[in-house]
Amino acid sequence: MDAILTLYGAVNADVIERASNIKLLLCDVDGVFSDGRIYIGNDGEELKAFHTRDGFGIKAVQNAGIAVAVITGRRSAIVEKRMTNLGVKHIVQGCEDKLTAFEQIRSELGLEADQCAYIGDDLVDLPVMEKVALAVAVHDAHPALLPQAHYRTTIGGGFGAVRELCDLLLQAQGKLMDAKGMSV
Repeated sequence: MDAILTLYGAVNADVIERASNIKLLLCDVDGVFSDGRIYIGNDGEELKAFHTRDGFGIKAVQNAGIAVAVITGRRSAIVEKRMTNLGVKHIVQGCEDKLTAFEQIRSELGLEADQCAYIGDDLVDLPVMEKVALAVAVHDAHPALLPQAHYRTTIGGGFGAVRELCDLLLQAQGKLMDAKGMSV
């Protein structure tokens, strides 16, 4: 765990154990992949910023055999485009019931809840976080989420928090250094 220690600080043994068995990473979008702000232009176009480090992390875990899914309450062509460009095959948008979406994706992939991780930032993420083996809150998550989180990122949503989790998963599975040479 030296790389993770160097990059992000100490991680307890329970979190490492949980991360070592993850086969599916599920992510919220707003407040996780983005900083939670939504920019609306004069003509009504919606803009979001995504961090390239998060993109690299997503591609790295996929290359390591970990499936990735996003479940978000909003609908956005921007999200569809970014996730499709990253090779994410499970994109659920406009979802009010994230738990049902989680169960459907998990079932399609033939995985158990103890093989899944979820990263979120607000109360709507809590039902899924209560079911997965590794529940992660971004650093600037709503305080009510923190008691359920097994891990809290050191980085805020939209600024590399997803990459931090991806690095943790890869390190716990002995695959972190296999992630070089990819482009996002």
